[in-house]
Amino acid sequence: MNIVEVKLGSRSYDVVIDAGLLACAGDRLAPLSRGRRMTIVADENVAPHLATLRASMDAVGVASDAIVLPAGEKSKSWATLEALCDRLLDLGIERGDHVIALGGGVIGDLVGFACSILKRGCGFVQIPTTLLAQVDSSVGGKTGINARAGKNLIGAFHQPALVLIDPDVLDTLPPRQVRAGYAEVVKYGLIDDPDFFAWCEANGAKLLAGDPAAREYAITHSVAAKARIVGEDEYETKGRRALLNLGHTFGHALEAEAGFSDRLLHGEAVAAGCALAFGFSAAHGLCSAEDAVRVGAHWQESGLPDGLSSAGITADGAALVEHMRHDKKASGGRIPFLLTHGIGQTYLDKNVDLSDVEAFLDAQRRP
Repeated sequence: MNIVEVKLGSRSYDVVIDAGLLACAGDRLAPLSRGRRMTIVADENVAPHLATLRASMDAVGVASDAIVLPAGEKSKSWATLEALCDRLLDLGIERGDHVIALGGGVIGDLVGFACSILKRGCGFVQIPTTLLAQVDSSVGGKTGINARAGKNLIGAFHQPALVLIDPDVLDTLPPRQVRAGYAEVVKYGLIDDPDFFAWCEANGAKLLAGDPAAREYAITHSVAAKARIVGEDEYETKGRRALLNLGHTFGHALEAEAGFSDRLLHGEAVAAGCALAFGFSAAHGLCSAEDAVRVGAHWQESGLPDGLSSAGITADGAALVEHMRHDKKASGGRIPFLLTHGIGQTYLDKNVDLSDVEAFLDAQRRP
């Protein structure tokens, strides 16, 4: 068992990582139940995991209710949020209760946001069932829903009380979903840990093939990296936490162009976005072309997109930049970009000329 503490003073919490953890999760949840029924919110894809979780809670005398929502990014909407809040209120949720989010990043983001506004803030627990959610979205307290203008534009910082990660649940994921989550693993190496990127190059294939040791090491290392950064800059006001957005400014534009659909999964967009960030940096002499090529090669080896074409995006630079203008991190009409001086040397640049970005993206569309 690995336990990583997210250190946030009185709001600190543990991320528990252990194979087979779901089957005994009730032991960890019982202290949060206050002797009351607990509500689990899951999506349609996790029915077997929901049954396992409820059985583990029954075994320790914790009764539960379950709310099952449609799977997919479209559930991160006002309509679903409203319906979820009404259902939770119908079940008599109190401020001191903890709602359990069982699923991928969509469920975690949606449930976390609902809990941030219900009764002006109730508790919640993250039990992520995708690799992407395990290594990224379940940790750090960013919650929210999408808007017509873009991804995650409506939301709040609301930390969970506990995160329970069972790597064994990944055995039920389609390979494409595992690859998408792997993009967020590699991202930690690209930000500030070149040794971990080298580990990914050497061990990524084993992880993607389901090797338990590689999988658990990658999850624990990624969670520890994120916990450290969140502990230093919880609300993204010091610039440190912004580094976690590497690939996301480009990536969210690609997701918007794809209609936030299964045409392009979030992790796939992040991979393509990281490749574009390295490509833009190399084109402007900020990092070596060799590093940009190395990053792109690893995405290709991992079955992930390394640019516009492989991500299925045909829009021109102007259209993609227009999506970027809705970036929630925009300030004073400027959009901050995560660029790089090389692998493990990501930095925040608040003075990027969008006309340069547009020209770069147009150049990427050429054969």
